[in-house]
Amino acid sequence: MEDKLNKFKELTAEIFDIYMAAQVLEWDQQVNMPPGGAEQRGNQIATLQRMLHTKTISPEFSKLMEEIEAYAGELDPDSDDVRLIKETRRFYDQRAKVPPEFTAEFYKTISLAYAAWEKAREESDFKMFQPHLEKVVELRRQYAEYFAPYEHVYDPLLDYFEPGMKTAEVQAIFAEIRPQQVDLLQAIAEQPQLDDSFLHLAYDEQKQWDFGVEVITNYGFDWERGRQDKSAHPFTTGFGVNDVRITTRVDRSYLPTALFGTLHECGHALYGMGINPAYERTPLADGASLAVHESQSRTYENLVGRSMPFWEYFYPRLKEFFPAQLGNVDLGTFYKGINKVEPSLIRVEADEATYNLHIMLRLEIEIALMEGTLAVKDLPEAWNERMQEYLGITPPDDKQGVLQDVHWSSGYIGYFSTYALGNLVSAQLWEKLIGDIPDLTDQFRRGEFGALTEWMRTKIHIHGKKFEPHELVQKVTGSKIDPAPYMKYLRTKYGEIYDL
Repeated sequence: MEDKLNKFKELTAEIFDIYMAAQVLEWDQQVNMPPGGAEQRGNQIATLQRMLHTKTISPEFSKLMEEIEAYAGELDPDSDDVRLIKETRRFYDQRAKVPPEFTAEFYKTISLAYAAWEKAREESDFKMFQPHLEKVVELRRQYAEYFAPYEHVYDPLLDYFEPGMKTAEVQAIFAEIRPQQVDLLQAIAEQPQLDDSFLHLAYDEQKQWDFGVEVITNYGFDWERGRQDKSAHPFTTGFGVNDVRITTRVDRSYLPTALFGTLHECGHALYGMGINPAYERTPLADGASLAVHESQSRTYENLVGRSMPFWEYFYPRLKEFFPAQLGNVDLGTFYKGINKVEPSLIRVEADEATYNLHIMLRLEIEIALMEGTLAVKDLPEAWNERMQEYLGITPPDDKQGVLQDVHWSSGYIGYFSTYALGNLVSAQLWEKLIGDIPDLTDQFRRGEFGALTEWMRTKIHIHGKKFEPHELVQKVTGSKIDPAPYMKYLRTKYGEIYDL
């Protein structure tokens, strides 16, 4: 049986080589490829994905996996081998129920959709993107049907990104935290508003880039195993623990865009770089889920990057980069400015107190699209109505509204709720982290982040996808995903900032 296990690992490695090759092409499309290459790139990715799909569901691999699963019953259920077999089964099942032709069509469709989204966003014209999104939504509904019966049509899509999570569970969590966040926002709205005008000045693009690089180098980003580029929408991708890539975007007239985007993506990258190298070329060489991944990015962006101890160290350095803009702005004013709570149009630039409302809005819309109760052509109007309902503001155009996120053009329907779930997990981990390292914030004041990253590496990163997300959170914190620590964090932080 040992020979069959080795053969199983060999075939799995070949499958994941193809998977990563397709990922490289997708990264290149969003970072380097000229716009005219979209159709050809779609064909290339579709071919690789069809090869991947066919190899995964081949009779040889299927038979071998069944034999190995029988053997796994004799092993330690928490061993790497058993967990590899279990996760490979999940990877297999996600493809065995779907025809290879569908997979090829889907990847060709989203390649064209991404190019259309970029153009539509640039020109703020949803109609340019509409036919592509209609096709994407049609294919996602079709994908869900391959996994029927289900409790809800959205379940198969959510499960792809957040294993084991059901639509009803997410809705219940959101129903619990929404009124609490609304109450907090109402209390903040009754207080005098904070000044952040100094963030809306002319900031040199290269200096913004250089400062972000300096910070994430301190965080532990390894430039021998990672790189940063620019893209229309910041993202992170990895082709192995020694090749993890992030992107950012720079707004010359608003400092937080590049800064916090870079910190956010660095959190993802540190996760990717910290996975057990023994998991390379297997499905275990990934994060436990997108919620767990987001817990990392939101920690390094917000719980650390928007904290006072962080800026006690970095603010003097930032002022050296931008003396004209920040020379007369004291630390307290700057700290409050970057944490100003105000309903805003752009999700990735939203403050911590309003961010989850952006996610709830998108979840409602995605569920309606999948249920067929909302047509794609009506999306801009529905988006604007929900923005007004949730945040009291209406986007002036499609670019700042329905076209702001890249996810739908990439076929990522089912993804958005993981951002809010990641916020919740980040606060749970933070409580445990502070308990384990009581002087952590003092370390931040000295510009020391090694203990933080080492704790995350040993508790979260090293395990990759070995454990299911709820299992991993339970192991580290002692409880399942729980909204209470996050709401406590928000009330404490903004209670101090706004004198509530």
